[in-house]
Amino acid sequence: MRLTRRHLLQSASASALLASVGQQAYAQSIESLKVVTGFTPGGTSDAICRRVADKLRGTYAKNAVVENKSGAGGQIAIQAMKGAPADGTVMLQTPMSMLGIYPHIYKKLPYDPVADVVPVSLGCVFDFGFAVGPMVPASVKTIPEFLAWCKANPGMANFGSPAAGSVPHFIGTLMGRAVGIDLKHVPYRGTQPAILDMIGGQLPAVSGPVGEFTQHVAAGKCRLLGTSGAKRNKFAPTVATFTEQGLKDMAFSEWFGFYLPAGATSATVQALNAALRSALAAPDVVEGLATMGLESMSSSPAELAARLKADNERWGPLVKAIGFSADA
Repeated sequence: MRLTRRHLLQSASASALLASVGQQAYAQSIESLKVVTGFTPGGTSDAICRRVADKLRGTYAKNAVVENKSGAGGQIAIQAMKGAPADGTVMLQTPMSMLGIYPHIYKKLPYDPVADVVPVSLGCVFDFGFAVGPMVPASVKTIPEFLAWCKANPGMANFGSPAAGSVPHFIGTLMGRAVGIDLKHVPYRGTQPAILDMIGGQLPAVSGPVGEFTQHVAAGKCRLLGTSGAKRNKFAPTVATFTEQGLKDMAFSEWFGFYLPAGATSATVQALNAALRSALAAPDVVEGLATMGLESMSSSPAELAARLKADNERWGPLVKAIGFSADA
């Protein structure tokens, strides 16, 4: 039989209808969905979870709530998944680092980053930025100029990041090593506390998510010298990337992903994946994440698994070369 455009459109419509029916069936069978994040209310991870939960309420489940299990840099939330039901009533949202980098910096974790979680969908992607405050002369406008200033002022050659062992921490360290500078790291509990010290003149520079800097840059309180993406960041298009400024192999991005506990069936994963794709494509969710410098993006479970595998394999050698251990 020859397939016409009309047949294909009818088939696509039927598939969409079946997916919608399946999603509605889940909404009727699941009383409440718990979205678990390893970070406190008010932060980026929490904000994403709440926006997504609002969209899943009444579509995927009758009710959807966010549970903040903060502590140990996001480990507690993942550990909590090990004992959770795998019936689609509990979902984890986590940044890549807890699954892709932590296995390289901790000798022992309270969870298996592969066996204890089931990939469902990507949630968003974002780049990192490197900014300087009033401690650094206004003439310094690029990464090479900042590194030259550090060479001339070794006593002030340091930077802050949201946490030891985080991607922003490693970005700053690799940046210094690229030109033979011991750029000292100052760990904070979150990016904003580090930025406040920077704009207050107590810290020269901060490495962190681009979205954390935008309001301070707009207010003229700090200067964004570079971004970490493979291409220019859509939220800071006038700022050159690290690679554009001569730092080879310094293209880094991170992402947040959604996971179910081990043992979740394919049907459960696919139903939640369909609901998440719809939620993450909603205009208000896309716009809401954009205000935080995040690009809303969904994926198939297989695509999320492949992304994690690639990041895990990339960061292993980098962490070994840096020589950092969270157990030290």
